[in-house]
Parts: sequence; structure tokens; C-alpha cells
Amino acid sequence: MAMPYYVSPEQMMQDKAEYAKKGIARGKSTVVMEYDAGILLLADNASSLNKISEVYDKIAFAAAGKYSEFENLRKAGIRHADMKGFIYSRKDVNARSLANAYSQTLGTIFSQEAKPLEVEILVVELGETAAENEIFRIQFDGSIFDEKSFTVVGGKAEPLYEALKTRYQLTGLEAAIKICVEAMEDSDQQKVPPTSLEVAILDRHRAERQFRRLGADELSAALSA
Repeated sequence: MAMPYYVSPEQMMQDKAEYAKKGIARGKSTVVMEYDAGILLLADNASSLNKISEVYDKIAFAAAGKYSEFENLRKAGIRHADMKGFIYSRKDVNARSLANAYSQTLGTIFSQEAKPLEVEILVVELGETAAENEIFRIQFDGSIFDEKSFTVVGGKAEPLYEALKTRYQLTGLEAAIKICVEAMEDSDQQKVPPTSLEVAILDRHRAERQFRRLGADELSAALSA
């Protein structure tokens, strides 16, 4: 009679983590960076499927990894925000509470399911001032990080983060876009055409909805400025 195959809990968790990391790294990178009038969200994404989206007032979502999985999380986040705003108040909906909800969901799936989600997500909130901006990065295992100035998920995240660290400064939108694209090109060792970029901003100067997508013409103008 064959002996049952045993895997220690530590090894199982390590294997699941490696599986998720490989899946996330296969995708392209997504960057969030503060600029002088708001927050820039930029993804290397030639697909028509969005990796960046609006969630609620002044709150945006960005992700890297398996599209079907983070799209389900995005929809769940919108429902969570809408329900909380309806039951309580719109002011009670914030990036911190949404990031905590995502953290709990991802952590539960990672610990209890055989396959972890191959996603890493960003929840971003535009503050009244730059000091009040909030950027949360949530990993596949539910780990949550409170980031400042900029952060990266997906693809070659570590070299891209280091490239951004040497370039980052609080500047205007056009310069911020160029900093992100140049850092991507350095980390990937290849050009990133404007047609391969998905770009949106949370703009503090807008009176109504702060979330706005940048069109191809506006993006090309920023990169050639």
C-alpha cells in the first residue's frame, strides 16, 4: 500500500506564493505616482481590457496579473464602496477601508484555497492635499503596504521600482508621465510606444469627478513635450 503524500504547511504556502508570483510577473507592469496636482496611474497595456479604473469618489483601482481575477475583485470593490456609501455616508468610503476588504479577501483565498489568485492590486485615493494622498498595495496573500510617492506592481517590478527611485520628483503631469515611461523602458530594455499605454489620473483641479483617462493625442503630446 502506497504511503500518503505529505507536504508540510510551510512548503504548501511557499509553493502557492511562488505560483502566484510567477503568474503576476508574466504580466506587464502598472505604476502609480504622485504628481503636483494629483495621482498618475500608468500601465503597460496594449489590450483594450482596462487594468486601471475608477471605483468611487476620488478613489481608483489598478492591478497586475490575471485579468479575470482582478476584474472580479474590481467589481466587488465597486459594490462594496457603493453599499457602504448608501448605508452610511459617501465620506465613509475611503481607500483604507477598501484596501482592508481586499486584503481580507485575498488572505482568505490564499490560506484556504488550493490555488491563490495571481493578482497584485493598488487602491489609490486623492487627498485634499498631497500629504493626504493614500496609496495601498495589496499582494496575492493579503499583505497590505501603505506606499508613498510611487509604487509598482506586476512585470519586472523590482528593477522598475529602482529605476523610478532614482528619477522620482514631485513635478507636473507631463514630466511625471515621461519619468514613468523612461523607467519602464530602462527596466524592460525596450521602447514602450504610446499605443501600448493605459493612462489615467486623479486630478485635484477637477471640480466634479477627479478620475479622468488620458487619450492617445494627449499622451503623445506629453511624451513629446
